[in-house]
Amino acid sequence: MEEELSEGCRGKAMTAAKVATCSAPVNIAVIKYWGKRDEKLILPVNSSLSVTLSQSELKATTSVSVSKDYESDRIWLNGKEELISNPRLQSCLQQVREHCSDPTLAGAHVHICSKNNFPTAAGLASSAAGYACLVYCLAQVYDVKCDLSLIARQGSGSACRSIYGGFVKWDAGVHDDGSDSIAVQVAPASHWPDIEILVLVVIICF
Repeated sequence: MEEELSEGCRGKAMTAAKVATCSAPVNIAVIKYWGKRDEKLILPVNSSLSVTLSQSELKATTSVSVSKDYESDRIWLNGKEELISNPRLQSCLQQVREHCSDPTLAGAHVHICSKNNFPTAAGLASSAAGYACLVYCLAQVYDVKCDLSLIARQGSGSACRSIYGGFVKWDAGVHDDGSDSIAVQVAPASHWPDIEILVLVVIICF
């Protein structure tokens, strides 16, 4: 997958001193959360449970590079440069930098290149996979040691569940600061080996 991603990001300066690449899965909620008790921190009213899908079919792949030579933060999604000013994306970047344990990276900028192997905005939780992947890569280059589901949640609520495989619970928590609203794996994928998810592509012909 690294070769595939690098091809899509050719000429976008992904050759910094510190680079991380990973992929993250889609998750499908089987018990959904219904609304948020805090929109800014993305804290749910109730806990939720999801099943993580196999990455052999659906996944997001992201590369992140960090360098003091970069003039600004930049992001490319599916080969096209996008604005990096999205508030949720900025929230994740801020949280990662606040937890950075590598003082040599203070003031360094990031270049992000991400792609999905499935359609976005199609009800397949592309934001969950994308933000889980992004936060994991950022944590690698910035040497972050905290629970990553806390940060991924602030990009997309369900992204915290894509940090883990198998069956995952997103605990609503009770603290106002959201410090106890985290994702935990409740069972591995092997707990229910025969489960299958069917994704249908519908083509309407006129």
